[in-house]
Amino acid sequence: QVQLVESGGGLVQAGGSLRLSCAASGRTFSIRYMGWFRQAPGKEREFVAAIRWSEGSTYYRDPAQGRFTISRDNAKFTVFLQMNSLQPDDTAVYYCAADLSGLISTSTGDYDYWGQGTQVTVSS
Repeated sequence: QVQLVESGGGLVQAGGSLRLSCAASGRTFSIRYMGWFRQAPGKEREFVAAIRWSEGSTYYRDPAQGRFTISRDNAKFTVFLQMNSLQPDDTAVYYCAADLSGLISTSTGDYDYWGQGTQVTVSS
């Protein structure tokens, strides 16, 4: 089992920044990729970014590229999502997820463990 706990969400004005954190515990040695997803009201959960746990290679959904940066701290088993120039369209619940398969994926169904989510609200 892997447990994931997100933090760092909140209310921010358009143009502002937030840094989300996701702390992993349990069988962390089995994690191959960590991803961030988001789900806005009335919409499907969508991929934001992912990072390969061992070497740190990253992958982004296009709209996030350039504004969002995913990183990790292996020693603390924590993954981060730095979000800059936030816009109202970025308002959503942000989830982190762990993939044990070793294959990068943007699909929610391919991730094995999920956190509870953290709310990000961007006001105009």
